[in-house]
Amino acid sequence: MRIAHFSETRSGRLATRVTGRGSLRLTLALATVGALVAFASAGAARAGGKVPVAQGIGAAALPSTAFGDTPANTPENVSFILRANNLGGLQALVGAGMPSGFLSVNDFARSYGQSSGNIYALEHYLAGFGIQSQAMADGLDVQTSGTAGEYDAALSVHQHQYRYPGRPAYDGRPGQSGYMVHGTKDNPLLPRSLARFVLAIFGLSSYPTMQSESLRVPSTAPKTALQEGDLTPQDFAQRYNLAPLYKHANGAGRTIGIVTLAALDPTGQVPGYFWSSILGINTKPNRIQIVNVDGGPGAVSDAAGSGETTLDVEQSGALAPWANLRVYQAPNTDPGFADAFFQAASDNVADSVSASWGESETVIRTLIHNGLEDPNYVQAFDEAFLELAAQGQSAFSSSGDAGAYDDSDEFGTTALSVDNPQASPWITSAGGTTLPGEIDLGLGSDDPVIASERTWGWDWLWPYWSVFGFPGEEDLAKAAAAGGGGGFSTYESTPSYQWGVPGTHDFSAVEYLTPTDYQSVLDESAYGLGDLTLPFPLPTDWSFDATPSVTHGWGNGRATPDVSTDADPFTGYEEWFTFGDQPATLETGWGGTSFVAPQLNGSTALIDSALGRRVGFWNPAIYKFAMQKHSPFMPLNDSSTNNDNLYYTGTAGHVFNVGSGLGTPDLAQLAGDFVSGGHH
Repeated sequence: MRIAHFSETRSGRLATRVTGRGSLRLTLALATVGALVAFASAGAARAGGKVPVAQGIGAAALPSTAFGDTPANTPENVSFILRANNLGGLQALVGAGMPSGFLSVNDFARSYGQSSGNIYALEHYLAGFGIQSQAMADGLDVQTSGTAGEYDAALSVHQHQYRYPGRPAYDGRPGQSGYMVHGTKDNPLLPRSLARFVLAIFGLSSYPTMQSESLRVPSTAPKTALQEGDLTPQDFAQRYNLAPLYKHANGAGRTIGIVTLAALDPTGQVPGYFWSSILGINTKPNRIQIVNVDGGPGAVSDAAGSGETTLDVEQSGALAPWANLRVYQAPNTDPGFADAFFQAASDNVADSVSASWGESETVIRTLIHNGLEDPNYVQAFDEAFLELAAQGQSAFSSSGDAGAYDDSDEFGTTALSVDNPQASPWITSAGGTTLPGEIDLGLGSDDPVIASERTWGWDWLWPYWSVFGFPGEEDLAKAAAAGGGGGFSTYESTPSYQWGVPGTHDFSAVEYLTPTDYQSVLDESAYGLGDLTLPFPLPTDWSFDATPSVTHGWGNGRATPDVSTDADPFTGYEEWFTFGDQPATLETGWGGTSFVAPQLNGSTALIDSALGRRVGFWNPAIYKFAMQKHSPFMPLNDSSTNNDNLYYTGTAGHVFNVGSGLGTPDLAQLAGDFVSGGHH
């Protein structure tokens, strides 16, 4: 969950700092997804023939001074992510929609996983130090457990204890209590014969990583505005024409997978009450199965993000009421997030999977430039998503809530940026819209009116700056820079299914916010990182134009999102929460692309149930459908300042808008297109 707070930044500009419910957002997670130590030369022999392998969170995340050694008997879970074989061939098949049919896990492992001999050699080596191993069935992930002393010996590292001091609230971010982590600044080493097929080692630090992608109506909004955003999953089903499928299916026989980094109430009573008593729908009993990955994320906690997990289960489960739910909940760590996806793939039980956690590519690029993170982190997730797709498991990821400027609420740079891992070409990116109608700001006849469903960008909100107590429109614009994530990836190339689709390269834009105040160094001492040198000068502020003209440009790389539905908190959803001893509450005004991913996940379970089979990875099919005469998508291609995600807007005649992808779906028609191939 994330709440927008409008505040003054250190540089004097106003900006939106999106934080968790209470102290939900782990601000250190803004600093890094997985600070990977840069590879030394692959041929450099060290420590008796051992060579370095990329690790997850490493030197980047650790304070300069340790206060002691990590006790040798400290239990640890460490994951060894292996290199996929024939990666190019796998990408080609997935990009073509698996024309010869979906693979079983065993078929996938034989074709693309590491050999049993290589896996045995790694496990045998680790066993020599007392480390226990369990290789996943896909041949790409070996989960291990041992002690700090055993890993120190096996990987030629020395782990220490590091203390992060508490800090007061600032810049709209909540205060945070002090806490302790363990980790190492040493490069982990493996014998050359093993290092050649190990992509990365995750888990030598207990540092937290990801953030969730949901947002609430600003706390400074008038009380009347907080009554907006009271929609339910049934409203979603009506709006996007999922409802006709209930004549034929209810999700029975299908399993929804949720990948999350915070715990769900283990009794299942919270979502169960939401379905039965709030929504009044019948659901399959005992439908929730919790899978604790790497030991699980700990207790249910508002601060850790259990609200995100709750909404994922509530929304997806309501749309396919007789589907099973399998919640892969993992610690907020490098191995936790990666292992949860690999576990969902290796189990091959969930027919569709979603996740609503991520971070900006600018953060990743900055840490790589500083030698603190390795691009193999991105490839590790690509491998997991490729496996899901090859096995026919649909997968969705939220696109982010800072519009075209994904890093503006993380490190605070104001350049165009997209979120990761939704930028992977092998997962369906879920973007956001604002619904049509009057928005109640307590102004009567002067309340804003959204004429038709549009790409979510809060530029519609900015003219009402006085309602929120700001001195002018520019001030609110910089404070409320929120919208559906979308743009061009700087890591992932354009996938084949986007080739030739109008709008996936050529775009229209409205530049309300022009990046300014370029810096070469960022002071991120608030996150324990100190000064970071930027890969090239990046802006840290904006100039403002209330009436920009429409311009045109050309972009390269994977374009996101793929499809969008309502995500604006002002036209958003209600949610049922309870944490620990706190009384349960029904809260309105929630939104963010965190809702879209699980809603598409639940919709897919219903579609699969209706068709009696998996439809698989959406993207190769939906881009083909969108290019045909009777598209199941309504493109948001009005080229104006009424259809943007704060930068990218529609282009007349195009089927793709970089702010909202192919547009909004007609889910019943889409189900029919999955049967007919789009031919009517």
